[in-house]
Parts: sequence; structure tokens; C-alpha cells
Amino acid sequence: MPFLKSDLLNQRMLAFQITNKSLALKEKSLPKLRPGWALVRMRMAGICNTDVEILRGYHNFRGIPGHEFVGEVEAVAGVSAALEKKWIGKRVAGEINVACRALGFNPVCRFCKRRLTRHCERRKVLGIVAHDGAFAEYVTLPLENLHVIPDAVSDEAAVFVEPLAAACEILEQVDVRKFHEAAVLGDGKLAQLIARVLRTALTRVVLYGKHSHKLALARSAKIQTKRVRGDGSDLQHVKEKFALVVEATGSPSGLPLAQEMTEARGTLVLKSTFHGAAPVETWPIVVKELSVIGSRCGPFDKAITLLRTGKIDPRPLITRIFPLRDAKAAMAFAQKSGVMKVLLQN
Repeated sequence: MPFLKSDLLNQRMLAFQITNKSLALKEKSLPKLRPGWALVRMRMAGICNTDVEILRGYHNFRGIPGHEFVGEVEAVAGVSAALEKKWIGKRVAGEINVACRALGFNPVCRFCKRRLTRHCERRKVLGIVAHDGAFAEYVTLPLENLHVIPDAVSDEAAVFVEPLAAACEILEQVDVRKFHEAAVLGDGKLAQLIARVLRTALTRVVLYGKHSHKLALARSAKIQTKRVRGDGSDLQHVKEKFALVVEATGSPSGLPLAQEMTEARGTLVLKSTFHGAAPVETWPIVVKELSVIGSRCGPFDKAITLLRTGKIDPRPLITRIFPLRDAKAAMAFAQKSGVMKVLLQN
């Protein structure tokens, strides 16, 4: 049952907050809603590599982590009765960047004026920068950040919308019609989604990874695979070159190999985020005249379409589902070797 507005004043929720580089279970008051914002009951949340890096100190975040989720709208503030009725009860996924307008700034920043809201100068980022995330019973976001999930898409698939959108961003940034094939470095969750998205546009995609069972998952999606060691020795052993390379290893060791594998005048897309520095020489970028593209968040509508049409089914990537109360154990399990996507269920 959706909450009555009077109920929200005294409602409490369970949440997992980062304390001393660990998750601690807390009972908290429901977050207050700004006008135009929604209270969303989390149904499922995904654990990704960024969450692990946040535990290690990435962005120095001290709140509730979690930015991949599917949930149900329970309450909306400061909108017309008709708009409220439209949203209440809808299953949604949410874009993670909260920009100027939703935060009440007027005028908005120079990036928001150019509709580059993902790069808003004042932005907060769900579960990453100054805004509590989805490892909780409830989460808040502006209505403008929410996307309705079609009935045909299960919760287990819908929880992948945010990372799948990040994979789709590559198709927004790179004209893949100029390429015949692509290489994806990494065999983890994001790399797997990237390879699947590229495979919808290219006839040949090769995924390089070091885990045989993860490579098998890629092959089941008609993606070619090659096994590597995942260390500095790959620079001597990997001889293939590609005009389009995506680095998604989540490790500092992936960048030197990605540079080596990108052919002259080729395009290198960087997707990894991790805490700490990557030891890398920049001269190959200059000598080979590489185009290097940083790539982050992406179009939710395109990701939802891929799920709705069945062109991509991410559910085989799920290793295990934990109840929300076991989030601490789930986070520890997600860091074990060979584990793919771990979900929290509320």
C-alpha cells in the first residue's frame, strides 16, 4: 500500500551506511521529499564495482551507497493530483545524477543550461556523491530522473538498467558504423554488458578476460572470447590490434594493455573507475594518435528498450540474491573471485 502523506512523518527505514570502510545497519527516518521528488521503495538493488571502490575510499563517500536499483513509487511531493496519480505505484529505475534544477538552484549552472545535466557543477550522485543511495528500504530521487519499467521486464532484469545504460553510452559517443569489430578488456559485470551492447551493432566483438566461467557467459551471448592473465605479462603475449577498444577491467593494469591493443588512429574508450592511481605512460597515445574517450552514464530509454525487446538478457549474469538485511554479507560475497552480479532484495 502506498503511504498516506501523514504516515511519512513517523515512518522509519532500514539502511546500510558506510562506517569505517564497512557497511553498518542503521534505522533511519524516511528522507524528506523536496517538491517534484519521489519516495521510492527499493525492490532490488545491484552491487557493482564502484560500490566496492567506495568502501575503499573512492569519492570519500560517507552515506548510504548503491546506485543500481528498481523500485516502486510510494509518494510524490509538490505536484498536481493528476501527476501524483500518474506516478504512484509505478515500477521505476532512476538516473543517478541529481542536477541543479532538482536541487532548487536558479539560475542553473552552465552545463545544465547546455542540457549536460550529468556534468552539473552542483550535482549530487545517488550513492556516490552527497546523496544517499539504494542499499536501503527507501530512496529518493527527482521525478525527472525516473523511468517507468515496462511490465514485460522483470525486477531481475530491470535492476541492470543503470549499468546497461552506461554501456549504451558508447554507442552515443562513438559512430560504430566506422568499425568492423571491437575488443572489450575485462570479463566482469560492466564489461559483459558493454560487449553485449556492442554486439547489437557489430558482427564481431572479442572479450578479453582471465576467468574461464565468465568468458563462457560471454560466448553464450555470441561474443568471442580470449583468455589473458590479467597482469603485466599480457603486454608481451597479446598481439591483436583493434581500431576500437573498450577498457573495462576495473583495474589499473588494464589501461597499459588497452593502449597497446588500440591500433594507430584508433579509438580507446575508458570505462573503469577505481580508487587510486593507474601507472601508465602516455606516449603511446601521442605516437599512435589515439582518440581517448572517457565514458560514464548513459541513456536509460535505450537500455530499457534493449531489455523490453529481449535483445539483451542480463539475468544470466546474476550469481546470487541476498535479502537487504544481509547487505554486509552480500558486499563481502560480491568481492570474492569469480562472482558476477550480486543483488539485494527488499
